[in-house]
Amino acid sequence: MLSREVSLQESLPVLIITSEVSGVIRAALDAMGGDNAPAEIIAGGLLAVNELPDLQLFLVGPQDVLEKHLAGKSFPAERVKMVHAPEVIGADEAPVLAVRRKKDSSMMKAIMMVHDGEADVMLSAGNTGALMAGSLLITGRLEGVERPALTVVAPTFQGGNVVLLDMGANMDAKAEHLLHYGLMGKIYAREVLGKKNPSVALLNVGQERIKGSEQVKKAYSLMQDYLPGFAGNVEAREVLYGAADVVICDGFAGNIMLKAIEGVAAGIFATLKEAFTASVFTKLAAAVLLPALKKARAKLDYAEYGGAPLLGVAGACIKCHGSSEARAIRSAIVTQAYRYVLHDVGGQIRQEMAGLAKSHA
Repeated sequence: MLSREVSLQESLPVLIITSEVSGVIRAALDAMGGDNAPAEIIAGGLLAVNELPDLQLFLVGPQDVLEKHLAGKSFPAERVKMVHAPEVIGADEAPVLAVRRKKDSSMMKAIMMVHDGEADVMLSAGNTGALMAGSLLITGRLEGVERPALTVVAPTFQGGNVVLLDMGANMDAKAEHLLHYGLMGKIYAREVLGKKNPSVALLNVGQERIKGSEQVKKAYSLMQDYLPGFAGNVEAREVLYGAADVVICDGFAGNIMLKAIEGVAAGIFATLKEAFTASVFTKLAAAVLLPALKKARAKLDYAEYGGAPLLGVAGACIKCHGSSEARAIRSAIVTQAYRYVLHDVGGQIRQEMAGLAKSHA
C-alpha cells in the first residue's frame, strides 16, 4: 500500500499539512503522556505504523518537540502527521481541573480528535484520572452504559490472557453495572483477543453463590439470567491460572487486585535477581537458568498488551501503562487500538446494550 519511507527533513511539510489517507484506521497518540514521553512514545508509534500498512498515526504534542524527536527517523510520511498541542497534563495534576484548564493539552486534543471524527481511536500513557474524566466529558458514554470500566488484559501462567474489569474507573458499582461490565468484557475478549466463546466470572471471596456482599450476590443472579457464558464466582488466586476468560469486579477491588499482582510479580523477579547475583556460584547457576527465566518473565510482561481500553465511552480511548516504553506503545496500538476499531467494539457494545434493555423491559 503506502510503503515509501522518507526522513523528517524530506517530508516535514507533508507531515504538517496533508489530506486524510482513505481506507485506513486513524490513531491519535498523546506523545507527551507517560514517564518515558516523548521519545519512547513516538518510537512505539513509529513501530506500529511501519508494521500496519493501513494505519494512519497522528502524533499529538508541541510541534517543536515532535519535530526534534522525529528528526533523522524514517517512516511512511503519508501516514504520519503531527498535531500541535502546546500544553501537557502532568501525572500529579488533579484530573478534573486539568481537563478544564488545559484544553490545548496533548491528551485533550487527542480525545477531541476522536469526538470530532478526525481519529478513530486515541491512546495515552498519561494521567489516568484526566483521561477518564476527559473521555467522559468530551465523548460521553455509549447509550445504556451508566459506568464505563477500565479494562486490563493480564497474562496468565499458561501463556494465555484474561480480561479484567473494572480496574479503577469506579470505586463503587451497582449489581447492574457489574452485569454491564460482563457484557462489555465478553465482547472485547471475543473481538479483540479472538476468544470465540469467552467465559465470564465474578470476582468473589469464594466460589459458592451464597458468598460475598449483597451487591455481588445480586450481580450473580443478573449474570446468570442475562449473560450467556457466565461461569460463576472465581477467587483472586485463580484469576491468573485462566479460571475464566473475563473476570468482573468493582473498581475498588479490581485496582487492589491489579496492584497486588504487579507488586508480587516485581518482588519475585527482584528477589530472584538478588539471589542469583549473591555469589560466583549463584551467578553460574543463573547463567544456566537464564533462558528459562526470560521465558517466564515474558509470560507476565504487560508490554505484550500495552493498553487498557475504557469500555463504555462513546469514543475509543486506550490507557497505556505510565511506564510504557516503545514496545508497549507498539503493542497497545497493534493489539488493542487497531483491533478495537477494526471490529467496531463500540458499535457492538451499543447493540448489545440495546438488546439488554429490551430484555429488561
